[in-house]
Amino acid sequence: MRIYTLFFLLLLSSLVCANTGKKTKSSVKEVTVYLTGAQIKRIAPISVKPGINEILFVDLSPDIKENSVQISGLKNTTILSTNYSIDYLTHKKDSEELEALKNKLDDLLFKKNKIENLLSGFSQEKKIIDNNQRLSNDTTPISLSKIQEISTYYRERSIIIQNETYALILKKDKINDHIHDVQNEIQKLDDNKQKRGQIKLKLDAPVNTNLTLEIRYTVDSAGWFPIYDIKSKSIEEPLQIAYKANVYQQTGTNWENINITLSTGDPNTNNIKPDLTSKFLNFTYGGYKRRNSTNRYTYKYNPTVKNVTGIVSDSNGQPLPGVNVLEKGTSNGTQTDFDGRYSLTIQGGRELSFSYVGFSNEIIPIHSSLIHTKLEGSTAELEEVIIAGYGTSSRSNRNSYKTNREKKKKQEYNQIVEQKEEGITNTRFKIKKKYNIPSNADITTLTIDNFVIKVDYQYYVAPELNENVFLTAKLKDWGYHSLLAGEANIYFEGNYAGKTNIDPSSTADSLTVSLGIDQNIIVERKQLNNFKSKSFISTNSISNYTYNISVKNNKQNNIKIIVEDRIPVSQNKEIKLNNEITQDAAYNSKTGILTWKLNLIPNTKQEKQFSYQVKYPKGRRINL
Repeated sequence: MRIYTLFFLLLLSSLVCANTGKKTKSSVKEVTVYLTGAQIKRIAPISVKPGINEILFVDLSPDIKENSVQISGLKNTTILSTNYSIDYLTHKKDSEELEALKNKLDDLLFKKNKIENLLSGFSQEKKIIDNNQRLSNDTTPISLSKIQEISTYYRERSIIIQNETYALILKKDKINDHIHDVQNEIQKLDDNKQKRGQIKLKLDAPVNTNLTLEIRYTVDSAGWFPIYDIKSKSIEEPLQIAYKANVYQQTGTNWENINITLSTGDPNTNNIKPDLTSKFLNFTYGGYKRRNSTNRYTYKYNPTVKNVTGIVSDSNGQPLPGVNVLEKGTSNGTQTDFDGRYSLTIQGGRELSFSYVGFSNEIIPIHSSLIHTKLEGSTAELEEVIIAGYGTSSRSNRNSYKTNREKKKKQEYNQIVEQKEEGITNTRFKIKKKYNIPSNADITTLTIDNFVIKVDYQYYVAPELNENVFLTAKLKDWGYHSLLAGEANIYFEGNYAGKTNIDPSSTADSLTVSLGIDQNIIVERKQLNNFKSKSFISTNSISNYTYNISVKNNKQNNIKIIVEDRIPVSQNKEIKLNNEITQDAAYNSKTGILTWKLNLIPNTKQEKQFSYQVKYPKGRRINL
């Protein structure tokens, strides 16, 4: 009987093993990090026997995209099935540092609980004392000495309770501060990925075989975004640019001593081309809303941004007060002030939504701590509007040159990047050095390139919108470096000068970057005395406008500065503009833009004037 029982147990054990498969560990060797997401390559040496073999790859990320799993290195074996699932019984092992912090947090919470229990006890004792201060009843007299004794006890005990309560509250506040600090440290180290993933592989092998399997899959909880350091010693020297990648990953698995390739591709982009069909016109009865095209954003989500500031303006550059700025997917939001400025603390969202009555909504990825935007007039309230925002049609072919370009031969790019491979739709930078990137909230910064680029420095001012003078640098031959849209730190003449954004999504041959404000160039725009016609016979109001712009160079060197202003352009035949006097400005009558290109030597001043006349029906108002 015992023999049969033993045989049955062995058979049951073998059946369980056959069903669950042989547990096999694998190691991460290579990672291709996309702008959003990453492809992981693991290596697993295994031995298979003739027939059907079940292998279970364990301790994997819980965020694997099931359809992305690929197995190679099979030799003469055949895959019968692959299946990805979550192992809810196995949990990720914390690092020693994280485990120590969690133990410290538990100890602090225990101490806090003890203090709260003491406070509760003192509170109950105080209630008992307060409710038992009646010294006698109607039938039992009490002596004076007894009254003094009881009063002294009540007084002394109440004082002790209040002092102890105050001391405990102070101690509790300190512990709460310590708990908050420890929790913040834990949040930086913990990726909240305690569950583990597993891949069950079923192979059919003809003979005994030793295999080195390569397992590839993609995950969403990783990515990289560019950041730049722009340095200039003076306006006489070229720009020094450090092109860096901030890599993040919260896949639940630490990447240790791995080869990294950075790709400008994004597998999460919708790759289905649009199908354009005929559009038929008909009358509507209210409620019709025109559908705008999908915007082509070059910016990608930046998880390190905690606070965002910016200015919201209309298509003419005028600030818009009262614009609703909302962190999409949350109730966290704010409104722009009178100058169109806003500031918002981010609470985990990935996009900002801008909305304003009479204007089209705008949704922008949270890519930088500085996000300016322009809102376009809504087609629901305007008879005609020209969309000129992020998705203008003039950009539709901006990357067309890439599709005709053949993949270049692999070659060493620089001392940091082993290879730069330019494919049909993306660029890949293979980093020489191996890296350790833990799965937590930290960012690992990798340098892609350091280069010097020739620029044309020029100052720019549009005093109607902003009287501050901005130094700009026009970069030439920037396309070779495969720059992406991103935030840049500016260092000018050895000092930190602020932040700007680099947006290479332009069809122009050069890329212009704003390097900040120069306080040594003073610009003033004044409106001279204007007058309105007061004729009682005419049915029109006539207004004359004259403006004077003065530019003074307080620097010790010569400067080139572009000054732009504008004359309004009428969109209604009843509003007429006459007597435009632009002096020596370059004037575009279609856009109304005036441009002066000035050269100023040190400590000199130049003045420019322009004027125009507006005629419109009496009793009407115009937006001027």
